Amino acid sequence: MMLNAKARAVSSPDSNFFATEITRRDLDKHDILIEIKYAGICHSDIHTAHGEWGPVNYPLVPGHEIAGIVKEVGSDVSKYQVDDRVGVGCMVDSCGECEHCQNGEEQYCVKGMVGTYAGTDRYGEPTQGGYSTHIVVHEDFVLRIPDNIPLDEAAPLLCAGITTYSPLNHWKAYEGKNVAVIGMGGLGHMAVQIAHAMGADVTVLSRTLNKKEDGLKLGASHYYATSDESTFEELANSFDLIINTVSANLPIDDYLIFSCLNFKTDNLNSLV
Repeated sequence: MMLNAKARAVSSPDSNFFATEITRRDLDKHDILIEIKYAGICHSDIHTAHGEWGPVNYPLVPGHEIAGIVKEVGSDVSKYQVDDRVGVGCMVDSCGECEHCQNGEEQYCVKGMVGTYAGTDRYGEPTQGGYSTHIVVHEDFVLRIPDNIPLDEAAPLLCAGITTYSPLNHWKAYEGKNVAVIGMGGLGHMAVQIAHAMGADVTVLSRTLNKKEDGLKLGASHYYATSDESTFEELANSFDLIINTVSANLPIDDYLIFSCLNFKTDNLNSLV
């Protein structure tokens, strides 16, 4: 039977969040019902709530950094069972049949991936996100959270963690690779930790040295201020991969001097 879930929603671009109830669909055979314990607040949630990223059907329940516990599973679910610790990111479904979906690139689904909120599910209903007590998700879009990671700490990994891990993994930022992370904000501090854990030698490039102590504690081997013009000359041709996490406009061409032959760069500020 359908479940009424408590939620926090907005009713217009200028609305404050208010308490409400939403209805979660009955479980299909591959669906999972998750009791949400934590939901991170991403700035993209706020942009969407304010209608800044295109038309929105209100009322809207945002939230795509979701961590919780499996409470019920559909009849054909094979990957999870009740009481598993799980997470959900920014997608909750896709066609599952096209070439992109078959290759694990559901974000490129030819029929369109289904967003965790502000989307339309396969039943024609609007999707509502993680600022709620429960959510129903297809098992292919659920991630297992290891027992040694607290759920409240896991929630931000479902956005900032994925955003930074994806290019690091794609470009194989493993041992022997020199990686530069531009910026030490929300994405930057995550990129430093993940790149260090993967075995790369990590250098932070930040406008000032104000966060140097934090950067080194999180795993960076080096920390340079880009406001110092000598940094560009000193580090020329030094990096195999450059991850730009700065949200402000940045003269990225000026930073290409840091690159080695066959280097790669990822501009994450355009993704979140």
